Amino acid sequence: MPTDFEELKQRLLQSDDEFRQLATQHHDLDEKIHDLATRHYLSEPEQLEEVTLKKKKLHLKDQMESILRHHLAHRSEPTHARG
Repeated sequence: MPTDFEELKQRLLQSDDEFRQLATQHHDLDEKIHDLATRHYLSEPEQLEEVTLKKKKLHLKDQMESILRHHLAHRSEPTHARG
């Protein structure tokens, strides 16, 4: 199943604008958080920014996973007619 999940993720990155935008934003936040994490000292505003960025990044990840779950659920639905 993990390969199906990764394959779907790659397909969505290529075909779904919303998913791609969420992934791009998630990546950008990850870079900003990494930049803050490499500093030896963070001021109070920087500490607050780091926490805020982490929350935003987690929210984006939740949105992406929701889209993935939606696509996985629809893909696994039976295609035969019920009678």
